[in-house]
Amino acid sequence: MTNTASTITTVIPLDQLLSAVSGLMIAGRWRRATDLLDAAQSAEARDRARLAMAAAEVALESDWFGGTSLAGVRLDAAERAFKEARLDGGWDLGFLLLRHGYLGLVRIDGRFRPGPDGKDPAALTALHADAGGLRDRAPDAVRRGWAEMYLGLITDNLLAERDLAPAHYEAALRAGESGDDLLSREALRHLGDHDHDSGDHPRALERWRRAAELGARAGTVPGTLSQQMLLAVLARDTGDEAGAAALAREVERWAGAIGAVTTEAQAHGFLAGADPTAPPSSNAAGRRS
Repeated sequence: MTNTASTITTVIPLDQLLSAVSGLMIAGRWRRATDLLDAAQSAEARDRARLAMAAAEVALESDWFGGTSLAGVRLDAAERAFKEARLDGGWDLGFLLLRHGYLGLVRIDGRFRPGPDGKDPAALTALHADAGGLRDRAPDAVRRGWAEMYLGLITDNLLAERDLAPAHYEAALRAGESGDDLLSREALRHLGDHDHDSGDHPRALERWRRAAELGARAGTVPGTLSQQMLLAVLARDTGDEAGAAALAREVERWAGAIGAVTTEAQAHGFLAGADPTAPPSSNAAGRRS
């Protein structure tokens, strides 16, 4: 019996297609999401620009969790597509460029490298200014909250001004509570980080458990695994080494299965005795982002 390839042509509303792609992306199915976008065709330049921007976002998520280097080319393609359509990519494309810039400065050679040392001060200043501009011109509360989130991350992880970051995270959390579980999860994750560093483990546990719950509800498989990694840290901190190791082994196994190599490496390091929440000078795993 010979298998023959067939092509089915159908019309799917673009918004429905992009929603399906978003679900695949959040679940860690970056290759499948990309294949779906690359197979989509439209005679409208505006639609092609939106498809290109969605592909750039998928690539960025793959770079973040999967350790790939795909977003740069996809962002260039998205910018070209908007120019060909004679459109401005607007806030959403600007935010993807900000996220890509942040990733390039905070992760070097595949490892998290916080702080300003060894980085161009002008690049750090420009990135912070870009985040502030996105916050000030955000078209809605949730987008403003995401800009606040990145202002916090830049302040925290690049400028090393940790005392100033929680106010941004609190603003992001308030925005997320209006209906964006992923934003709330991200804000709680980093607020819990500050609780943990200050020794308030009960508060960190409360926030990190809630972050894991919200991530699961939103469908983020890699994000929920990375959050479980932090719960393993707290288990170790409170003397439950057996529970910490059991959780980390499952995180390592699941992350490896879906190709979330950064989280897999964190879990592997944790099982070897490293603390993924410590500064990179303290152990080989490095601080989480």
